[in-house]
Amino acid sequence: MPMTRVAVAGLGAIGRVLVRRLAAGMPGFTLACAAARDHAKAQAWLDAERIMCQLIEPEAFATHADLAIECTPASVLERICRPMLEAGKQVMVLSAGALLPRPDLVELAKARGGQIIVPSGALLGLDAVAAAAEGKIHSVRMTTRKPPRSLVGAPYLEANGISVDGLNAPKLVFSGTARDAAAGFPANVNVAAALSLAGIGPDRTMMEIWADPSVERNCHSVEVESDSACFTLSIENIPSENPRTGRITALSVLAALRKLKAPLRVGT
Repeated sequence: MPMTRVAVAGLGAIGRVLVRRLAAGMPGFTLACAAARDHAKAQAWLDAERIMCQLIEPEAFATHADLAIECTPASVLERICRPMLEAGKQVMVLSAGALLPRPDLVELAKARGGQIIVPSGALLGLDAVAAAAEGKIHSVRMTTRKPPRSLVGAPYLEANGISVDGLNAPKLVFSGTARDAAAGFPANVNVAAALSLAGIGPDRTMMEIWADPSVERNCHSVEVESDSACFTLSIENIPSENPRTGRITALSVLAALRKLKAPLRVGT
């Protein structure tokens, strides 16, 4: 099996899971390098884990890796994607919301023979949505309920003076399109962006976000009406050490990697 060299951008809650698993050995993949905002902290963690991994700047990934996995703040996306795509390589993007205002990255991938991969992440059922999109989807609605603490600091809340402190009942903090949700909550609703990319686009995918003090998990429900099927998807994601991120997100990346090399692929 040919080996794919993997670079991991970001050593937070998701990146650490990926680096550990890649370092332990995944058939067909080898950990080539990583990037982190705080090199000293990242190196101390790698040393403590006894993981040999070169730390470099993301702009240098294309020299060392065939595939880069982005698990960073959305602001870093360009530094990771553009050099890799210029070189005709693959990028796995978790900050799907950051792709919406950057269609030029998709065009660059097309022009240079590269590829952008968006894993399912915290949202199940993207296979069904993508299949329905081959026909005609009439509507897609998504409702997200999150513990209030996980929404603190979201640009939309700060810009509109919305507080989620001290809530004793659910509070609707956003209603609108997936495009606006991704812009206003860049660390919280990449799932909405992924859903819109799989289906009818960010301007027709509608979104509600609730700050709900009664939930401890990130809860998503999706309603799809199409000419081939009408279905409802619901998932409760157990948060990782970062309350904004579900544990299943890193596992989704690992599953997507395995599918790239698998002799049997299950799912669309």
